[in-house]
Amino acid sequence: MSAIKVGVITVSDTASVDAAADRSGPTIQEIVRQRGHGCVRSTILPDDEQQIRETVKNWCKENAVDWIISTGGTGFGVRDRTPEAIGPLLEREAPGIVHLLLAESLKHTPLAALSRPVAGTVGNTLVVTLPGSVKAVKENLEALFANGFVEHAIDLIRGGTGKQVHAAMGSGHGRDPHHHHHHHHHHDHHMPQPRSILSHDPSLPVYARHRVSPYPQISLEDALKMIVNEIQPLGVVSLPVTPALAGHILGEDVYAPQNVPSSKTTSVDGYALRSSDLPGTYKVLASRTHALADVLPEGSIFRINTGGPLPAGTDTVIMVEDTELLSTAKDANGQDAEEKEVPPGDNVREPGSDVHKGDLMLQRGEVLTSLGGEVGTLTFVGRKEVKVHRKPVVAILSTGNELLDLQSPIPLPSDGWGGIWDTNRPSLRAALEGMGYNVVDLGIVADDIDAHVKAIKQGLESADLLLTTGGTSMGASDLLKPVVERQFGGTIHFGRVSMKPGKPTTFASIPTTQGEHARKFMFALPGNPASALVTFYVFVIPALRKLGGWPGERYHLPRVRVKLGDAMQLDSRVEFHRVIVKAGEGGLRATSTGGQRSSRVASLSGANGLVQLPTKREGGPDRLEAGSYADAVVIGELQM
Repeated sequence: MSAIKVGVITVSDTASVDAAADRSGPTIQEIVRQRGHGCVRSTILPDDEQQIRETVKNWCKENAVDWIISTGGTGFGVRDRTPEAIGPLLEREAPGIVHLLLAESLKHTPLAALSRPVAGTVGNTLVVTLPGSVKAVKENLEALFANGFVEHAIDLIRGGTGKQVHAAMGSGHGRDPHHHHHHHHHHDHHMPQPRSILSHDPSLPVYARHRVSPYPQISLEDALKMIVNEIQPLGVVSLPVTPALAGHILGEDVYAPQNVPSSKTTSVDGYALRSSDLPGTYKVLASRTHALADVLPEGSIFRINTGGPLPAGTDTVIMVEDTELLSTAKDANGQDAEEKEVPPGDNVREPGSDVHKGDLMLQRGEVLTSLGGEVGTLTFVGRKEVKVHRKPVVAILSTGNELLDLQSPIPLPSDGWGGIWDTNRPSLRAALEGMGYNVVDLGIVADDIDAHVKAIKQGLESADLLLTTGGTSMGASDLLKPVVERQFGGTIHFGRVSMKPGKPTTFASIPTTQGEHARKFMFALPGNPASALVTFYVFVIPALRKLGGWPGERYHLPRVRVKLGDAMQLDSRVEFHRVIVKAGEGGLRATSTGGQRSSRVASLSGANGLVQLPTKREGGPDRLEAGSYADAVVIGELQM
């Protein structure tokens, strides 16, 4: 049978506020993938009956998943309401599954008798509730996957006969769900294989390769949802407060540790005195002739600069501009002295007038921008270190025997063709480093399985996200999908998207023990330069921001409404047209950068926006005319 599409719901008041507290949800997702199936949706909800019920209802109504697994909220706690939320939705209850879960849990602890699981179907979707502990989740899933039980159930719910499962059980297959036989002739790097491998087998002759992509073409919206649902943020680390914090996301609330200013200070350049002093002539003292802790003598005033503390006994400051120099003289120490005539004044900042001790200065989840305000605020309140989400490190590589590195070209075999410059790595690296990300450049990788495996292994060891270009289409030498699935036991979450440019964009995950999570993610972008950059801004930026702990409303680049300066052709797919957006008296105006062919990287030279054109509808217009309005993704600074 085909891979099961699974949706995971974590029910937890705590985890709904702090996703890092969710351990059971990621455990379920990992086990599902190890079994060769796909986790296409995941969410974390508080222990709120209405939210749980609505989420399950909507997922089932959309036919988005074959199997919904919830974790948490099944006990006797005051807030445990998962059974009450899901029970009324079940059209066909499955008491046998409930018995299986309880029997399995009772083998390990008598406290399992306090669990209240429910199971059954809603439409064509199987719904099963599991406890909230990681241990119980593992035990219950082991029972559900044993001997192909859950695959058989899903097959029947889908309308199948279950013959495949019965045949597999009869032939002895399925008794050990972890036992697989695989033979690789190209490399000695063996990984567990998912049951549902769609990519072509590179060991077969060229004529045996796919002529039609086995990967379903999903919508842009579904692809973006899948990325955000699959990826979890990296952990929180403490870093020194320096300009290098720019681009990080604050991992804690920051409170003022003391009053600012801590004592009375002046807001102007001038002279400190007593408010009771009358207009007259006064002797001028300074820090070199008078200690701040000593009371200012009668008949004297104290020279002070903006931000400086007032000396003892003073409570007001008069600006330099409001005084008049009467005379200068040498004091007893030979220093210059002055006499000033002053009226009464103020210009004093009271202790805590800028910030009171305990004030919330910055909130967890705020972006520490390169504009300086946030780093300045942290410095202002005296923070030397602060907790932030770790910023992901990105490994990049290009694939293709035809590529040459501009800086160190290695001549291709002399066949009358000189090759092409690798445009993608330099352009993507420029974009990434311009955003403050550290980049590991893995170079150009030949169209060879061993070379692909070596480079991907290096990327998994050195980075949090892998970004490749080329090798995603239907050619016999397009090896990224087969290598991910067959050599690394990875999961292709999507392999085609209904968009232009960028249809073969691929999003995958690879199991790993090197990192904070049990898997690392990979984007295989198209090899055409314009396609690579467009898909980078559309798909990779949200992934990087989710990894980096950005708030959900800022995962995607900002969008603005623009007036088109040129007519733009519509396609059957959503198209991102490269434009230059300028701000004027009439609002924002977008002008095309010219030819939009996917190989023409010059279409992005100078571009600061991507106009998202709607799909062409049957009987509708073939293009948007100049003067029409459309939405544009902002990828650079707006022009005037």
